Amino acid sequence: MLAAMPRPATSPSPPGDASARDRGDACPGTLRLHRADDGALARVRVPGGLLTAVQADALGALAESLGDGELHLTSRGNVQLRGLGPDCGADLADRLGEAGLLPSARHERIRNIVASPLSGLDGRGARDVGPWLSELDALLCAGERTADLSGRFLFVLDDGRGDVDALGGDVTLLAQDDGTALLRIGTARTTLRIPGAQAPRAALLAAATFLDRAPGTGAWRVPDLPGGAGSLFDEVVRRLREAGCGTVPTEDRACPHSSDGPALGLVTGPQNGAALSVGIPLGRIGPAQWRSLTETARHRGRGELRLTPWRGVVVPGVERQRAAGLLDELGAAGLIVGPDSPWTGVGACIGRPGCAKSLADVRAQAAAAVGAVGPLPVYWSGCERRCGHPHGEWVDVVATPDGHRISLVRGEDRGAPVNVPGSPGSLAAAVAAARRTRG
Repeated sequence: MLAAMPRPATSPSPPGDASARDRGDACPGTLRLHRADDGALARVRVPGGLLTAVQADALGALAESLGDGELHLTSRGNVQLRGLGPDCGADLADRLGEAGLLPSARHERIRNIVASPLSGLDGRGARDVGPWLSELDALLCAGERTADLSGRFLFVLDDGRGDVDALGGDVTLLAQDDGTALLRIGTARTTLRIPGAQAPRAALLAAATFLDRAPGTGAWRVPDLPGGAGSLFDEVVRRLREAGCGTVPTEDRACPHSSDGPALGLVTGPQNGAALSVGIPLGRIGPAQWRSLTETARHRGRGELRLTPWRGVVVPGVERQRAAGLLDELGAAGLIVGPDSPWTGVGACIGRPGCAKSLADVRAQAAAAVGAVGPLPVYWSGCERRCGHPHGEWVDVVATPDGHRISLVRGEDRGAPVNVPGSPGSLAAAVAAARRTRG
């Protein structure tokens, strides 16, 4: 078993270095609020998207009493509270701590872990990554060194189905059928095969190696390093072997790889088990809708919700015979309960009036064009930053000073853009045409 990693000395940044890292990480959290046009914003990290019903109740109550009443889901399965007052910080922190959502003041912004949302529920995947999640989060919160990670650094725990691996983590663990794990650094194709029992500590060691290389580079994440993941690989191998962890470099694993999230609707599991997978229109959920989910989890499931990086929610542990009726109830509450909904695959940043940088109310525009269905997801952005955009293959709609620009994104490739300066009807038609161009 890997021993706990000591805190190695770090080299100082070169004199006069003006990198972004030296100026400080501005990524918001629950103790460092971001000032937006609609009030203060808090980002609550939810490792693996896992919430108990009690924690979910606490988040809903905070949104209603301190914020705009809604919960805003992020592309990492976290929750944002918006419209907060400027003086709510102490009350917010106290109540999150009481709910078990703020286990460490020093580490709260670095608990960035996504995990396969259906792991252990549907009989797919090589292993249930829940134990990895618990151990890795505990290690992150217990380490002195880990507090130096940025609020952007991402750990990914993929159960072997290839869903969250596609999200581009800085350190990724991929479960294998033989009980081992593959450790990926950044998006490198070469991985390291390690014993499954040592996977969380190996991930922590890889993050520590990044921290040793980051000073003076301005790097918040692995791709930011000069040389990217390749600059870390040999050193990670050396440290793992010194720590007693056998490693075998191997080329990219042969397992499914998809940026699509869980299918919406009924998720069947072994024996009589089932789960409900629902989407949240534009990732924004109001009090009544949230209560419909928490009450379903508490009284019909196993008292747990899983938030997904695709702005959805999974309710595990329902009886299969009751699942169809429960889905109907959640659909009646305004949630997306099947692939035939016109809201399926539609996403947007906060846009106007919440963001000063946005050039348009893209959420209203997305709602007006929601009938523009097609096999490709579509994401509306109010500016070139494209906050919260998806991964893989998607239709990119960006507001410009003169209208909108639409392009098709396939991984690292971006198609020729189409400028649409016209009416809402013209925009909806252009989006519909783009969503049908898969292939």
